[in-house]
Amino acid sequence: MTDLVLASKSAARAAMLEATGLTVRLVPANIDERALDEAWAAEGRSPAEIARLLAEAKAVAVSRAHPEAVVIGADQTLALGERRFSKAQSLAEARANLLALRGRTHHLHSGVAAARGGVMLFAEVATADMTMRNFSEAFLDAYLASVGGRILSSVGCYQFESEGIQLFDRIEGDYFTILGMPLLPLLAGLRREGLIPS
Repeated sequence: MTDLVLASKSAARAAMLEATGLTVRLVPANIDERALDEAWAAEGRSPAEIARLLAEAKAVAVSRAHPEAVVIGADQTLALGERRFSKAQSLAEARANLLALRGRTHHLHSGVAAARGGVMLFAEVATADMTMRNFSEAFLDAYLASVGGRILSSVGCYQFESEGIQLFDRIEGDYFTILGMPLLPLLAGLRREGLIPS
């Protein structure tokens, strides 16, 4: 059986993999995501490309420390037109971000990559188009009071798999991509590399 490591502390991503029957160990990547994100953005890289590059950076970093394992990295970026969003640092910033996204369609890019011994095996990126409804500020305040600081771990300041679903009118894209890891492309890549049964 392939030793699989998820370069993350994300319980949601681990649960996605375990629900498929795979066993993974969690080993968070020690990289400065925000600095890399900003540097690549300054180079003119697209949000989708940055999501893939962040996933690759996580996978490669952890795979150097665990060369015997196949390491999976995943990350997301969010863009509204030319504006890019990062994880909010406070509930006030989360509120401002959600007001900016209200009534509009943004693009959530999820990258996933696999590496072994510091060498990339494959990387993929998938995009979901997310249309928020024109919710009231009273609704937003009640939502923030209910979910609290949990949303600071999400680039979109919403937890789509729970109460955050109420923020949306429409989505176009894969559920797993929205949760932070394009699972079908990942499983296809692992099968292609002979790492899981085909």
